[in-house]
Amino acid sequence: MAGATPSTSSSGADVTTDPTQLATKTINTIKTLSMDAVQQANSGHPGTPMGLAPLAYALWSRVMKYDAADPHWPDRDRFVLSCGHASMLQYALLHLTGYPLTLDDIRNFRQLGSPAAGHPEYGEVEGVETTTGPLGQGIGNAVGMALAERMLAARHNAEGAAPLVDHHTWVIASDGDLMEGVAAEAASLAGHLGLGKLCVFWDDNRITIDGGTDLSFSEDIPQRFASLGWQVLHVDVAEGIDAYVAAADQARADTSRPTLVACRTHIGEGSPNKQDTSAAHGAPLGEDEVRLTKQALGWPEDAVFEVPTDVREHMASAGARGGAERAAWQERLDALRTNAPDRAAAFEAALAGELPDDWESSLPSFDAGASLATRKASGKVLAGIGPSLPQLVGGSADLAGSNNTTIPGSADVAAGSYAGRTLHFGVREHGMASICNGLALHGGLRPYCGTFLVFSDYMRPSIRLAALMKLPVIYVFTHDSIGVGEDGPTHQPVEHVAALRSIPGLQVIRPADATETAEAWALALRTPGPTALCLTRQGLPILDRPTGGVARGAYVLREGAVKPDVCLLASGSEVSVALGAADLLQKEGVAARVVSMPCWEQIDAGSSEDLFGGCDVRVGVEAGCSLGWHRWVGPAGALVTMDRFGASAPGGVLMEHFGFTPENVAQVAQRALAESERSS
Repeated sequence: MAGATPSTSSSGADVTTDPTQLATKTINTIKTLSMDAVQQANSGHPGTPMGLAPLAYALWSRVMKYDAADPHWPDRDRFVLSCGHASMLQYALLHLTGYPLTLDDIRNFRQLGSPAAGHPEYGEVEGVETTTGPLGQGIGNAVGMALAERMLAARHNAEGAAPLVDHHTWVIASDGDLMEGVAAEAASLAGHLGLGKLCVFWDDNRITIDGGTDLSFSEDIPQRFASLGWQVLHVDVAEGIDAYVAAADQARADTSRPTLVACRTHIGEGSPNKQDTSAAHGAPLGEDEVRLTKQALGWPEDAVFEVPTDVREHMASAGARGGAERAAWQERLDALRTNAPDRAAAFEAALAGELPDDWESSLPSFDAGASLATRKASGKVLAGIGPSLPQLVGGSADLAGSNNTTIPGSADVAAGSYAGRTLHFGVREHGMASICNGLALHGGLRPYCGTFLVFSDYMRPSIRLAALMKLPVIYVFTHDSIGVGEDGPTHQPVEHVAALRSIPGLQVIRPADATETAEAWALALRTPGPTALCLTRQGLPILDRPTGGVARGAYVLREGAVKPDVCLLASGSEVSVALGAADLLQKEGVAARVVSMPCWEQIDAGSSEDLFGGCDVRVGVEAGCSLGWHRWVGPAGALVTMDRFGASAPGGVLMEHFGFTPENVAQVAQRALAESERSS
């Protein structure tokens, strides 16, 4: 069995010339590096890297197309370790094949400042294509990467010419990955779309942290994937690395179906006492077991973080193997620059994520005084900018007509037909968000996706990861408050805007009208990280106001006075309510300033006093929970918010019932002023 038989040398440092023995020695190097790193950190998962070492070695030495000298080569194969807890497997491979991850980094595995974090972190280590912590997310990301490859190939490859885009996405996934619902959603769509350049190797080791998988998991995974339209293959680790290579070849041969390779492996392979047990999963093997395992592998017991010279040279050669292919690809691109400069420029601009200089001139303008739901205004924005931004692609979780997420005239993406721009994700919000992360990670496309705001809960893990990785995904969340109306409290978001605002690095924009919606899209497309647009179902008056306020996060919509008596702060549909309240207060001799606050993340804390005009009495107005508003209204302020669930009734009735009216806001402001005067 490859990886389990002892090396013929008495020392891991002895030179091995036989190819089979060298492969075994390399596999054992991956195993011992993984054991040593976890043992030194006294934290981590040694068993999965040990069991997967033969498979990973086969992929990185004989299957995958990559060049360690250029980790960002656009036509490289993508590798996703969906079981991110096995991170030492990837770190060992990256180090051995020549990526800039040092042995000292591995010695400091899981320590502060080391790029070798507990789970692979995108942006921290070259060669890590995505952050895979939560199980299942890697599979969803990989589906997005494979979809991006097909869509870019349809756009930029020329018939009869050598392709610019032609690569595969390889995934290693665990039992836990396949238990998670996000993986099932993404795999279902991958089968439907016929993503034939996607291959998932399932680590069927039948062990979880709690014990054997039979404690909670008895479904027929191969049958499930076959029913989803996947090609299903089987490999037992005892068959050796040639069997993994043959399975990869079969996966590449089937261009119309993604492939699942069920790999019967042994967690902790080579450990005399912990192989095939949960004790090898989430804790160090222990010094005694590490010593015994090295004995069983024919490895010197006292060698720690040992990388034999012949292994290093062998894997460095594997890391450089794709250099010739990369050079040939570069020659094709150079020839295209000469023969078809416009095509080359479009391809390179897409890869760089560049937007045309004048794209914002395509943004629509809206006449003040009319009424339009911000979800409909968003649809008009997409229609306006769509022709100028061909890299903008997206769709909805079966709510395109409600979310207004379809670019007019754009074709649907379907199996065998990938040149379109409209993605139909089906009722799969969790998978949709994870797939969009993969589209963004791959590069060349700018993804957006849509659903009702209340269903952002299904997407939250993927949104969080988009923020963590700084991915420019745009979320179009409509039906953003109790204004949804008759569908009732299950469909009426109350806590969701506050929950989204709590995610570090996520830009949340709740525009007050159609004009702010256009500005919100412009800001989202200029932002290198993710943005959530929170849009209304109900019509809102288009306001007569200065432009450019959304980019500042907040701005004065109505002055009231140089030093107003009260400041009314609002976002979204409640801005027009605040304006109505200001009119009522003015009639009572109260000078009220109105501040629209569409995007808290963009507000400069140092200039917030300029926004409020030195006014201590501030009233925050938003048809959502109060969480977060106290920082803006201060100790003398008051809130018209909603810390309870809604009800089933027409939206306008609910707004009045729960106090989101000019009359109620004005009364709350009057009471706050009176209380302030008493306390002073």
